[in-house]
Parts: sequence; structure tokens; C-alpha cells
Amino acid sequence: MTDKKVWLITGAGRGLGVDIAKAALAAGHAVVASGRNPAKVAQALGTADNLLVVKLDITQPADATAAVAAAIERFGRLDVLVNNAANFYAGFFEELSLEQMDKQLTTSLIGPMNVTRAVLPVMRRQRAGQVMTISSTAGLVGFEFGAAYAASKFALEGWMQSLQAEVAPFGIDTIVVNPGFFRTELLTEESTNFAENAIADYDERRAAQVQFWRGYNGQQSGDPAKLAQALLTISGQENPPRRFLAGADAIATAEQVAAELQQQLNAYRELSSSLAYDEAV
Repeated sequence: MTDKKVWLITGAGRGLGVDIAKAALAAGHAVVASGRNPAKVAQALGTADNLLVVKLDITQPADATAAVAAAIERFGRLDVLVNNAANFYAGFFEELSLEQMDKQLTTSLIGPMNVTRAVLPVMRRQRAGQVMTISSTAGLVGFEFGAAYAASKFALEGWMQSLQAEVAPFGIDTIVVNPGFFRTELLTEESTNFAENAIADYDERRAAQVQFWRGYNGQQSGDPAKLAQALLTISGQENPPRRFLAGADAIATAEQVAAELQQQLNAYRELSSSLAYDEAV
């Protein structure tokens, strides 16, 4: 890829998507900024010769196809896809409705799949490209009140790792980004939804959880503008990482996960290693 790239960013009307788009534009790249409401995207980013604003609801495959076609018509290629659009359905598993689980999986898993499926034919023809997908530390470890979100992110990670093996021969890289807590708009009322079905056994814990999540919005330690710059840095590397742990809290989470996995491996190594067939002599 050349130094100047064409970036397609989902969820570019608010939060981290705006920061990524602004950073890419400032660095001289071309940006296809997408969102469900293109007027809101345009308001957030303004106008520029190397900016194209397109409508893209990631849950609609036809929108993804149209957005990619518009990008190619305007810029002739696509170099970096950033699967950024997100929401958060918070709640205890029993209290989350089937519809809420479906909406979480549709946005966090099926949505990125829709956009990536539309982009890959272009990148295969180019024999170059990057698919950068924003996951979470919830893709590394589950947490109380996060069943839907963690389920979607764990699935996202498995898909991306499998995809890497499939598209690497075409010169395409996949990058999973695991941010810790960043001061984005994920915890605002527009993006966070709470479980609908109250079960008495969870009342006390639910109240504490809702208070925490509502109160934590705007208190996160991570700076999304710095994260956006970091994403440009790793995108520009000759061999970008398969995974980027973003934030000191993300590193601490990953270290804890690795330590616990090693502990479990060691604790049951003998039993696990004894499960092969006893072949007849």
C-alpha cells in the first residue's frame, strides 16, 4: 500500500469513529466516513476534498455494498476498513431478552461481517488491505452484567482470527483492537441499553451495576484521540500486529487472563494429557 491510504470507518458520526476519521484526514489519508445518519457524520467532520460521507447501517448488507461502491467510485480503492460501530446491552443474562441478545450480536458481530464481506473482494483484487476491528477487553474475559457484550466480542475475535488465515495469501491483514476503558460515547444513553426483564433475585446487584455504568460515563481513563493516533501508527507498520491491546488497563487484563490460563493448564496438565486412545501393542 502507498503512504496515502483510503480508510472506510463505520460509526464515524460520534465517539471513537470521529477521532479516527479526524486523525486519518489530518495525516493526509482519504476517508470514507459512514454512519446510519450521514448528516450527523457530516456535521461531526465537516467537509474536505479527501472526505466522502456515506450512509451505512452495518446491519443492512445492501448499505455495506452501496458504501463500498461509492468509495471505489470516488477514490478507486480501499486500503483500511475500521469496524468501529458499536452498542452495549448491559444486564444479567437471565434478565436480557432474546431480542436484546439478538440486537447485540447483530451490531457487534453480524454488522462487521456485513461490511467486511463487502470490502474483501476489493482488497483481494488489490492484493492488499487491512481489516481493523474494534473489539474490547470483553473479548478476552467475560464479566458480570456483560453476558451479551462479551458473547459478541468473543465471537468477533474467533471470526477475525479465522479470517486472518483465509485472507493472508491475498496480502490482507486483520487487526483486532482490544481497548480498555476509553472516554468514548459507548456508555451514553444513545449506545447503552439495560436488560428489560427484572428478576427479584438480582435486584440489589442490578441496582449497583446500573449505578456504576451510568456513573462511569465520562470517567474512563483512556483518551480516544490518542487511541486514534495509535491506530494510525500500527496501520502504517510494515507488519502490523494481529492484536493491539489499547490502554494500561487492557494490558493488565490480558496479563491476568494469560496467568489464569497458564495456571489452569498446569493444574490439569497430567489429566489432560492422559486422554489419548491406548493403542494395542
